[in-house]
Amino acid sequence: MRRQRSAKIVATIGPASNTADKIEALFNAGVDLFRLNFSHGTQQDHQVVCDIIRELEKRSGRPIGVMADMQGPKLRVGTFADKKVKLVAGKKFRLDLDKTPGTVNRAPLPHPEIFAAISPGTELLLDDGNIRLVVKSCGKDFAETEIATGGDLSDRKGVNVPNALLPVSPLTPKDRSDLAFALDMGVDWIALSFVQRPEDVAEARKLIAGRASIMVKLEKPAAIERLKEIVDLSEAVMVARGDLGVEMPPEDVPSIQREIIHVSRMAGKPVVVATQMLESMVRNPVPTRAEASDVATAVYEGADAVMLSAETAAGSYPVEAVTMMDRIIRRVQADPIYFPGLHTAARVEADNSPSDAISAAASQVAHSIGAAAIVSYTTSGATALRMARERPDVPILALTSNLRTARRLAVAWGLHCIHTHDVRNFNEMVQHATRAARSNGFAEKSQRVVITAGVPFGTPGATNILRVAWVES
Repeated sequence: MRRQRSAKIVATIGPASNTADKIEALFNAGVDLFRLNFSHGTQQDHQVVCDIIRELEKRSGRPIGVMADMQGPKLRVGTFADKKVKLVAGKKFRLDLDKTPGTVNRAPLPHPEIFAAISPGTELLLDDGNIRLVVKSCGKDFAETEIATGGDLSDRKGVNVPNALLPVSPLTPKDRSDLAFALDMGVDWIALSFVQRPEDVAEARKLIAGRASIMVKLEKPAAIERLKEIVDLSEAVMVARGDLGVEMPPEDVPSIQREIIHVSRMAGKPVVVATQMLESMVRNPVPTRAEASDVATAVYEGADAVMLSAETAAGSYPVEAVTMMDRIIRRVQADPIYFPGLHTAARVEADNSPSDAISAAASQVAHSIGAAAIVSYTTSGATALRMARERPDVPILALTSNLRTARRLAVAWGLHCIHTHDVRNFNEMVQHATRAARSNGFAEKSQRVVITAGVPFGTPGATNILRVAWVES
């Protein structure tokens, strides 16, 4: 099943889409990677969904990626005696470790790590930033604040501390249990929430031990300050704009999104843009024009994938949302300025390795000779990702004998992944590549394809061949 676009679609499974029929409909509409959100549902719920996806993969013959998104630490106020209070700007408000239900003057905040990280002048954001407090004085178990922006505050609303590095692991006991379960389930990606520093990624990597790839969710300002280090340590990144938009001014998010996409492209790491992309389609059959423009902007900037959250997990129009996203991406790709714009915005410099040089050359050769496609043999996925980094203006077929690699690459820009057998010699390499290009609808007889591979065949990271071949049958 060929996608008529290069940027990929990630969709979240939830109550609106967790049946076999709905999952197949989402896949047919264009989903390349399914997200299992471990903030909701039980582990058994996710197992059922994963089994459905793997069965669909067998029937379709196309590798499908599955991502387990860890919840991460959830910092929340406690409860209130009257369930809800109204905070008035200019008034005082105390937060402390006392579990007694809150009043209009104070509230329990059962997180000593917050009190350990704040100081006078620190801002605390409650209820997704709708309420803003400024710390006036604090200790190890309390904070006296002034209400800068008031409003209604009810039980267990979230707390954000945008300008402090919290002494909190990104993996709670719940996350560690979910992580072990997801790895046993055989997911391809682990999305890591609440990352603040490179050490957080290293901690998760020890636990994952190579059983899945890590996608870091960039949602904390502290992580942006060490962006390049975090990108280098991860296999992919997600621009989690919802939390970024709470913890920093909304006007800063578009430029941060662009910076993350640029840094990720330079590193050759897939980057996913997420949150509120077609939010109005949770309730409506069509998006706003602003939302369509938002999706298009991410694609123009060179994102590998765009993601749907509530739209497919809990919305009334999950399949329509995927269909609309597919239409927007294909329309952007049909724009004559799309591919030139990708290359102008980010000039990718080749490093000194043979595989890097051959990937860069393959893109140039394919453009110069008008090739129908590039066929890249890959074992670990590194060569295919390097090829995708070039953003060539022809499709890329990634042929691999490793099913896990094929599934993982499903999120990467421009890659049509095919799980196949290893080739044994040069002639078989050419014949298999040209037949795959034709049988999958990427090339016709008498067209040319550019092939990259490595000798000895099947050796990871050994790409050292570039061949132009005619499609004969």
